[in-house]
Amino acid sequence: MSDKQGVYRMSFGPWNIDEGADPFGPPVRQPIPLADKMKRAKELGFDGMQFHDDDVVEDLDTKSSQQIEREAGQIKEMLASEGLAAEFVAPRLWFAPETIDGAFTNNDPKCRQYAMDRTKKCIDILRLVDAQYMVLWLAREGTSIREVKSARQQVLMIRDALNELLDYDKDLRILVEPKPNEPVDSAIIPTIGHAIGLGYMTKAPERMGCLVETAHSMLCGLDASDDMGYALAHGKLWSVHLNDQGGLKFDQDKAFGAYNLRHAFNQVRVLEEAGFGQNGEWVGLDVKAMRTQKQDVSWKHLANSRRNFLALVEKVRGLDKNLERQLIAERDYEELDRYILCHLMGLPYKG
Repeated sequence: MSDKQGVYRMSFGPWNIDEGADPFGPPVRQPIPLADKMKRAKELGFDGMQFHDDDVVEDLDTKSSQQIEREAGQIKEMLASEGLAAEFVAPRLWFAPETIDGAFTNNDPKCRQYAMDRTKKCIDILRLVDAQYMVLWLAREGTSIREVKSARQQVLMIRDALNELLDYDKDLRILVEPKPNEPVDSAIIPTIGHAIGLGYMTKAPERMGCLVETAHSMLCGLDASDDMGYALAHGKLWSVHLNDQGGLKFDQDKAFGAYNLRHAFNQVRVLEEAGFGQNGEWVGLDVKAMRTQKQDVSWKHLANSRRNFLALVEKVRGLDKNLERQLIAERDYEELDRYILCHLMGLPYKG
């Protein structure tokens, strides 16, 4: 397989080389310094890093603007020294005491103000590290008890928050990353269709895009390639988070293609056919190492995901398009199905 990426730039976040903790157990590996993660990213062939705001500036809420500027500048220098770029910075709006009941949709106006102030700090950090986007995962915007919040009012509150953020930075581009559940039972912006509709409600829809994560689509019972295609049709797919998922479970963040190779193939196919990446879009990974993985090989899931993606790029480019068109014209979809399977398994095909 050729390791040629073509137009694709690939990224991952520091949390993707993790300690293996889960809701039911403690860490099983030791933390790795951010500088070492950046070095590993470059060694593995990645071009950029994704960040939460407090990945760049730890204990962000306790820092002055001068401290934030100094520490963000250090991260920018670390990126430059490794030849990496910052793809995005995302505000972490789900860990603070003020966001227990949500951020922009919190029932307490003081908590809503905290969320707004925190997100503006994130935008400042984004500029300091020259990141391309702000990603907004609306983690706790929703509820486990529907009577607690008005569904209609929540949408309007998020719209108003976005408008204020778009005013705060006139060049800001926001990518909404939807998820149907986790950590709240019912998210108010659960799917990519909701995310795109929300963007159109703002005062600057041209600066509102979205990010499709494979697992998040699957947790809605949807196919991620269809979600990508829908967002591409709107011109709103500005990034992706590729991973895999074993059905309607918790967000597993398996290595890309590890569970369902056909689904992974079709995600690559829809990106390839749309020319994704030619306008600077990134192919991001959001994958976690297996809990059983040992310390010294706790990065293999990233290497494997990248290899799987590039291998599937070659598979997509190697499709016999004339045969594909012929079988579609003949409406012989069973034969097309067999051809695709033979192609993916590397088996000789005879019509």
